[in-house]
Amino acid sequence: MALLAAGAAGEELFFRGYGFQLLLAALGPYATIVPVGVAFALLHSLNPNASWLGIANTAGFGILFGYAYLRSRDLWLPIGLHFGWNLTFPLFGATLSGLRINMTGYEISWTAGALWSGGDYGPEASVLTSAVLLLLFAFLWKAPIRRQSSPLTGPPAESAVCDPSPSLPS
Repeated sequence: MALLAAGAAGEELFFRGYGFQLLLAALGPYATIVPVGVAFALLHSLNPNASWLGIANTAGFGILFGYAYLRSRDLWLPIGLHFGWNLTFPLFGATLSGLRINMTGYEISWTAGALWSGGDYGPEASVLTSAVLLLLFAFLWKAPIRRQSSPLTGPPAESAVCDPSPSLPS
């Protein structure tokens, strides 16, 4: 479980950390969140048994995590969402992004086709996950999220007026 937490936190720091926040301030939300979400998916395309639907859903999650940061201006929300997603599949014995992680000794055996089960990549490559992804977007859009102040991506809370220093007597 600690490895999953460290992995989620590490990926979020890498993809939605300092560089992401600077790009967000310079380019705006769409020009930052979508390309970084696609890069997130391309990194996961190297995982075993990656499929086009799995990569598309992973890009959707990358965009979702970027939107979560945009709404909250806090990395804890995307880290929590990422960790929760990554923890759910191994707890139920399902493959996570093509990786088999045995946590509980249970294993899900799917009888549905790969479109519904995700095949060897796991449920992330299924149409069910696509539907869950849309529901998560709707939830984040409507949820009352308290926005944090960000010195990188938001304007300063107050505009301080600096008075010139008095000249020193000579």
